[in-house]
Amino acid sequence: MKKGICCAGNMLVDITYPIETWPKQNELTHITEGIQNSTGGSVCNTISDLARLDPSMHLVASGFAGHDAEGDFMLKELGKYPNIDLSMVQRNGRTSFTAVMSNNQTKERTFFQHAGANAYYGEDNIDWDKLDVDIFHIGYILLLPALDQEDSEYGTKMARLLHRAQKAGMKTSIDVVSESGDRFKRLVSPALRYTDYCVINELEAQQTTGVMLRDERGVLHVENMKQALTKMRELGVSTWAVIHCPEIGCGMDQDGNYYEVKSLKLPKGYIKGTVGAGDAFCAGILYAAETGKSLPEALRIGACAAAASLSEVSASDGVKTADEVMKLYDLYKAE
Repeated sequence: MKKGICCAGNMLVDITYPIETWPKQNELTHITEGIQNSTGGSVCNTISDLARLDPSMHLVASGFAGHDAEGDFMLKELGKYPNIDLSMVQRNGRTSFTAVMSNNQTKERTFFQHAGANAYYGEDNIDWDKLDVDIFHIGYILLLPALDQEDSEYGTKMARLLHRAQKAGMKTSIDVVSESGDRFKRLVSPALRYTDYCVINELEAQQTTGVMLRDERGVLHVENMKQALTKMRELGVSTWAVIHCPEIGCGMDQDGNYYEVKSLKLPKGYIKGTVGAGDAFCAGILYAAETGKSLPEALRIGACAAAASLSEVSASDGVKTADEVMKLYDLYKAE
């Protein structure tokens, strides 16, 4: 009963600075009132969402919090959830943080990321003898420099770590950060060989598989989802391959069955913020996997968890228990 889920990898603090406007090079702008700190990254967002979806589920966080005020803040925030075990969070160096410049006029945001201790997180930072969970979830590939390094046997250090988790009897799950460039196939593909659950968005799936899912005009090609998921399974995903995007969630199970669930049709004014919606969707999938639900059920829970996340500015404050978020499906399900 206790086994539960470990969320490992990126832990950071977002520091949001409201600014009057975005300045030109060598010009000055003013930071206005309303500077805010919030936790972020794969571990903080996903594990907080899971703790809210099921306050009785055993959850373990693994990553780095620095020896600084940001590290103290992060641990205090996660410590509000009694079912999150923080004993595997190590204090080291400077906490990873993102300085978010939020333009008061246009509402556009620009991000400046400092990797901090996250840059050094790797296989040796996990106490494998003590870690006893059903699912080991790690993110983000492409944002954990030590694990993105090349490995002569496995392709990447991340792939080696995932194989070790599988050998220890855990199901593995990955998440990826979105970026442009050619690193996806080189860094994501080796990890997929040792992945049981892969939950990524349409742009990440497109970069990984080479299958066109959203074109240059921004048009989503839902008709290509099955092909992309099939490719993900061919690359090694053993159990559930899942792609999420604002319009729809799609998945393929271990038997090759393909499923689609449309995103909820939310009323005007409902969305307060989009930060962390992808992590909330992922948390819904992981919750369903841990509690023995089917993939179609998982896609519905993921859609509802993401919709709940959108109801508040912060990543997780809108997420409630699984029963509560599932009420959104009856209220706002797309026809």
